[in-house]
Amino acid sequence: MSDAPLLTMRGVKMEGRSDETWNPIINGVDLTLHKGEVMGLIGESGAGKSTLGLAAMGYTRDGVRISEGTIEFDGIDLRTASAAVKRQLLGKRIAYVAQSAAASFNPAHKLMDQHVEGPVQHGVMARGASEDDGMELYRKLRLPNPDSIGFRYPHQVSGGQLQRCMTAMAMSCRPDLIIFDEPTTALDVTTQIEVLASIRDIVDQFDTAAIYITHDLAVVAQMADTIKVLLKGDEVETADTRTMLSAPTQDYTKSLWAVRSFERPAKPAVQTGAVPVVSVQNVDAAYGTVPVLHDVSFDMHEGRTVAVVGESGSGKSTTARCITGLLPPTKGQILIDGQVMPADYRKRNKDQLRQAQMIYQMADTALNPRMSIGQIIARPVEFYLGLKGKEKRRKVDNLLEQIELEPAQYYHRLPSELSGGQKQRIGIARALAAEPKFIICDEVTSALDQLVAEGILRLLARLQDELKLTYMFITHDLATVRAIADEVVVMKDGRVVEQGPKKEMFTPPHHAYTDLLLSSVPEMDPDWLTNLLKERGVDNIGDAAVDKM
Repeated sequence: MSDAPLLTMRGVKMEGRSDETWNPIINGVDLTLHKGEVMGLIGESGAGKSTLGLAAMGYTRDGVRISEGTIEFDGIDLRTASAAVKRQLLGKRIAYVAQSAAASFNPAHKLMDQHVEGPVQHGVMARGASEDDGMELYRKLRLPNPDSIGFRYPHQVSGGQLQRCMTAMAMSCRPDLIIFDEPTTALDVTTQIEVLASIRDIVDQFDTAAIYITHDLAVVAQMADTIKVLLKGDEVETADTRTMLSAPTQDYTKSLWAVRSFERPAKPAVQTGAVPVVSVQNVDAAYGTVPVLHDVSFDMHEGRTVAVVGESGSGKSTTARCITGLLPPTKGQILIDGQVMPADYRKRNKDQLRQAQMIYQMADTALNPRMSIGQIIARPVEFYLGLKGKEKRRKVDNLLEQIELEPAQYYHRLPSELSGGQKQRIGIARALAAEPKFIICDEVTSALDQLVAEGILRLLARLQDELKLTYMFITHDLATVRAIADEVVVMKDGRVVEQGPKKEMFTPPHHAYTDLLLSSVPEMDPDWLTNLLKERGVDNIGDAAVDKM
């Protein structure tokens, strides 16, 4: 690590504009980063992590400004630098890896075409040399078929592969600094290990400095040399990773370390002969001519939560699509309260549609940005229950109270005026508006920080007890499974490989694939990833996953 800092931020204050008023976002934060050093930025939603990370590039989003402080990158003042100077730096010496690779790539262009754009425009390499270098980076990042994967479109590769392609693109000009903004948030645990190992290797190989933004404490423990904790724009404390994990000094940091204390007590076994609220029976399904589900069967009973887990592409969300009728099965059937459902949702009556509702992973994209919160919740109230006028408004207000939001404060707000956790609560209220028996929760906490996620889990648990709801909880987070599930279904390659009560599923012996999932959950130990790779005994973590099954 060089003695001279690569990046120095001193007394940085930032503000956001709302109704012509500038409100503080970052309140005088300092940051020093040397070449080859990785700094982790952690904190709950709204702490200012991403805003500070973007400011390290001399960049602000629309409606945000840097009001005070200095930002120097290798002696260049990024606050006063001209647009031309910044264009030369961004992409070439400073790169950014976004949280959602799927939303960041242009779907109309092949991956390699997007990869070579930076090196060619910055004059670092000619197109041919950049393509060759891209293939070598894909190889270093352990991507399958590195000589050909770049000639696919973004939708033709998995989420984990796409995230690594974005990391390769960030490395294409061999930058001195990379900002990683929640790069593994939406990935399953086995894919996350591939991406984490790849990022760590590539940073080490090229002596790159990095800011790693995350709300996952176990992940930051594997990646960062130092950790800075933020709360509502204030710096809480900064220390090297081992010191921060073993001896945090501030109460707020200690509270972060202690999250996920919530765990529901085990429910008694289902009575013999009880009719399931939802029964998935011997379901096969396909996308076009490609089969994706194979003889999937499991039951979900009243007032209970069934967690469906497995890596990306295992068939979790596809099974949910079959239950809701969005993807008619090619074989098998779906029963609700013992009644066989029409395979296609368009053939289900309004009451059948009402019984099964969904809460989506990305509340940002699931809520209409042009509609107020009241309008969003009122639509299913009117459609399913037929309420209008004062009765409709009274029902919407009751739903807002159920999700612990004050109706008078939130009814007329737009989604853009809400935090991530508040948006997810609106998604819950919209699902409840139909008065369903069964709700599919599709990765509803994966994009939330751990404090907010715990609040959502507690809310869902309370609503389940009060309304006797049945949940299908699709998740890759095994901590969430431990917290809220009654039964667990493990899926791989479109098949159910193991299922049973939560206690049995977390007690050895496991199916080999279940064991792989459990062993891939990061721990609050800086040596965990290194030791795991050694235990699996291979350089390619993807091969290790195959060997374990």
